[in-house]
Amino acid sequence: MSNVVLVVDMLRGFLEEGYPLYCGDDARAIIPRARAVIERELAAGGSAIFIADNHDPDDLEFETFPPHCIRGSIESEVVPELADLVETYLPKRRYSAFFDTDLEERLKKLEPDKVIIVGVCTDICVMHTASDARNRDYTVEVPVDCVSSFEEMAHNNALKHMKSILGVTLMASESAPT
Repeated sequence: MSNVVLVVDMLRGFLEEGYPLYCGDDARAIIPRARAVIERELAAGGSAIFIADNHDPDDLEFETFPPHCIRGSIESEVVPELADLVETYLPKRRYSAFFDTDLEERLKKLEPDKVIIVGVCTDICVMHTASDARNRDYTVEVPVDCVSSFEEMAHNNALKHMKSILGVTLMASESAPT
């Protein structure tokens, strides 16, 4: 068995300026570190599943957040810095990558030793996906230098919650570029 990296919402709509939910320059800084983790796990025989926000134009989520990552838009594309690594692209419409997708079935087939989660936003899609993975008894690791969010306090609170409540292992990516 090997590991599976869930690459959560590393999309143009969150990581490129000019879009309504741009996470900022700090979030852009995780791209090369996330790439290093993905490459390391693929080289070791693991898998990467790119999870991508894909909303209908009238999605009820837009009552909370501005319209973003509408299905078929450029915003729902993986950032160019990671696009060459995409083998599996899994659209989602809610915070958790497990909700109304076939992620659970995919993971059952892959039987990972652990699930490693990288991406944005730490306090929204990353945390909800980590919660659902833990609720399915997967060992989950989150490299803290490979996740980011809109606000530092929300990011830090999510990391604390994932560690102390969900039992997620937090660590450094160990592959951060020098």
